[in-house]
Amino acid sequence: MEALNGPPIVATDGRDFIHRQRVARQYQISARTKWRLKFCVAMHFLLFLIMILKLSSDILDKLDIFILEIEELEIPPPVKWEYIWSFSVLYSLCALSACKTNSVFYLQIYIGGIATLGLGPALGALCYYLPDAYRFVSAETPEEAADVPMWQGLPYSIINLAFLLPVLQVHGFALFFSGRLLSAWKARGTKKTQ
Repeated sequence: MEALNGPPIVATDGRDFIHRQRVARQYQISARTKWRLKFCVAMHFLLFLIMILKLSSDILDKLDIFILEIEELEIPPPVKWEYIWSFSVLYSLCALSACKTNSVFYLQIYIGGIATLGLGPALGALCYYLPDAYRFVSAETPEEAADVPMWQGLPYSIINLAFLLPVLQVHGFALFFSGRLLSAWKARGTKKTQ
């Protein structure tokens, strides 16, 4: 009852912000960067689905399943880097777990896995396909480009480079955001102990 009879409440003009709490910088960075890392993981899953479509012919052959429509596409046989890169998607689960629990350990596993199974094979494949792509692009006559492998009328090396460039971007950004998260989470841990 006393509040009703007390002095009137005066509205503020916004200058009373000094006493309010602010979110620490490492928490702001963590929240923003987690979302960006999750977006990179989602793009990794999308690229993985594209790779599984490419590998489906070989996978179905190993399982002795015959689907005429897939066989008629005459998809080129897979190269080892494609299978190695495909296993990198398992490390994305570590990234999602790290984002959920703020676990430095899972984030470090993700960084190591993406660097070795994701970025490594993609860079190797880039070096492997660049000479064929350059030969096709720099050919002045169709005879000069005749020895470049083709699939469905398109050079196979250009198709692979069109896949590898987004892969390298996604992994590069994912490693960058993971590094930022790692430093933000480590900064959080050091301030607690001080």
